Amino acid sequence: MRHSYIFAFILAVINSPCHAGNLPVKEGDLVFQTFPSLQSMAIQLATKSQYSHMGMILMHSGKLMVYEAVGPVKFTTIDSWINRDHNRHVVVKRLKNAERVLTKANLAKLESVASTFEGKAYDFVFNWSDEKIYCSELVWKVYDRALKIDIGDLRQLKDFDLSSPEVQKKLKERYPDGVPLEETVISPQDVFQSPLLTTVYRQ
Repeated sequence: MRHSYIFAFILAVINSPCHAGNLPVKEGDLVFQTFPSLQSMAIQLATKSQYSHMGMILMHSGKLMVYEAVGPVKFTTIDSWINRDHNRHVVVKRLKNAERVLTKANLAKLESVASTFEGKAYDFVFNWSDEKIYCSELVWKVYDRALKIDIGDLRQLKDFDLSSPEVQKKLKERYPDGVPLEETVISPQDVFQSPLLTTVYRQ
């Protein structure tokens, strides 16, 4: 009987929808998660969001992978993306009109624009220039420049809730000469709540 329980558990793990082979993603999809870090906590508090990190699904070396700004901008396997969150939590969102918009030609445009950011360093001060780049900025700019689609409303840093001690600590670390409150920003939550998207998977 014990062996049957073990066998059933193994089957459940293998067939879990969180595994890359079963994750219902298509090229152009957006994925969201909570990145385990102090910065992640500050982002969640400032943006009133469960999610602090995001990426987009693109084809790379013949398979679908997550393209993200984390350290340098790079491709990450879907399994590695999922396993980064201790709770293996992931949300997949897709353009509501993806079947019409994300044609082979337009996907090629996404890939072409995305390639211009590969290898760029992570932007810890959330500047809107292209010199360095952060996660939601990467996704927003790729869609905007490739397809003229703005996923999420741009805001200014002052629009977020900067009052919590955790956020204040990070602001002092990152901006010793003063916080640039007028800086253009886009948060994972701003993209997440875009009316252009629909949720196709949540784990």
